[in-house]
Amino acid sequence: MKTTLPLDTLTPASLAELASFQGRPCLSLYQPTHRRHPDNQQDPIRFRHLVKTMETSLRQQHAADAVQALVEPFEAVVQDHDFWNHTLDGLAVLGAPGLFRVFLLQRPVTELAVVADSFHTKPLRRWLQSVGRYQVLALSLHQVQLFDGDRNALDAVALAADVPRTMTEALGDERTEPHTTVSSYGGTGGGHMAMHHGQGGRKDQIDGDAERFFRAVDRAVLEHHSRPSGLPLMLAALPEHHHLFRQVSHNPFLMASGLMVDPQRLTQDELQQRAWDVAAPQQAAQQAAWRDAYLSAAAKGLGSEDLSQVAHAAVAGRVATLLIEAERQVAGRIDGATGRIDPAELDNPRVDDVLDDLGALVEKLGGEVHVLSAERMPSRTGVAASFRH
Repeated sequence: MKTTLPLDTLTPASLAELASFQGRPCLSLYQPTHRRHPDNQQDPIRFRHLVKTMETSLRQQHAADAVQALVEPFEAVVQDHDFWNHTLDGLAVLGAPGLFRVFLLQRPVTELAVVADSFHTKPLRRWLQSVGRYQVLALSLHQVQLFDGDRNALDAVALAADVPRTMTEALGDERTEPHTTVSSYGGTGGGHMAMHHGQGGRKDQIDGDAERFFRAVDRAVLEHHSRPSGLPLMLAALPEHHHLFRQVSHNPFLMASGLMVDPQRLTQDELQQRAWDVAAPQQAAQQAAWRDAYLSAAAKGLGSEDLSQVAHAAVAGRVATLLIEAERQVAGRIDGATGRIDPAELDNPRVDDVLDDLGALVEKLGGEVHVLSAERMPSRTGVAASFRH
């Protein structure tokens, strides 16, 4: 993308940075966007309106020069025409004194512009949920590609420089030669190797090349992509390559189920659909497990859906797992010393969403937070917390 904007990659580390940021005021802007013309023509216009909303809120509390300094980076986004021609499905832009972050999201987000004492991060936290997102490693002996996807989209990921794209790139002069004695290894004819008579030793050497290649790919993808993102990794490869890659892989994020297919024979849309068919049951099972774990804890007196009780437990560091309803907002502030919730109006420029602040607090104190849709929640209050013993 030809843009001067500081585009950022959303990871657990970047979310933690936003959640722990101490500067104020914090400006959080979320907007659904469009990938293609002509739908994307309205996106910068809508963005400008949201910026004006935040500017109006800021002027209630701050001097004009301070407001201008805070709004200026947002206005630069409006003016970047190349940026608006390369957006995805959602946009998150967060700014504060000394910090400005721009995230492109593969999932539409609810439109929101808020000024508060902390960043509104719940949409980002939901986006980071590993069960909703995954990566696909499309692997053959001739090409390595990585994709980031969910149920609605699958987009190519720029591979880190250390990730080899081909066997030749990985092995260089150490690659067994010549390879012309081998036909259809990993090719379109089912991936079986046809050897010339007496070439068994050559086959072993080539198998060794593939093993070293897969080790190099596994090591680099783990270091530069899986660990930073924390996302499950789905392997798309021929059956014999699945077997070899899993033998050598040390990636704890590698999913048990994958796609037994030559990824080079699929369009990106076909790859997305087939990957989601594999990922969807695992996502549903994980969300059901979170719900069942809460119900079990609540039955033992170790869980609550009472917002006040959950807030007090969160401040005390007693919340082990917190489930938050994605679509709900509760205006107010949590007293960091007592856990008391002071209700307020969401348009107050010093107030954010209590549920969002709860999530940030629980994560900061070592608990797990998962954002679920209303139909997946085990409660009707917007929260469900399991407590530590």
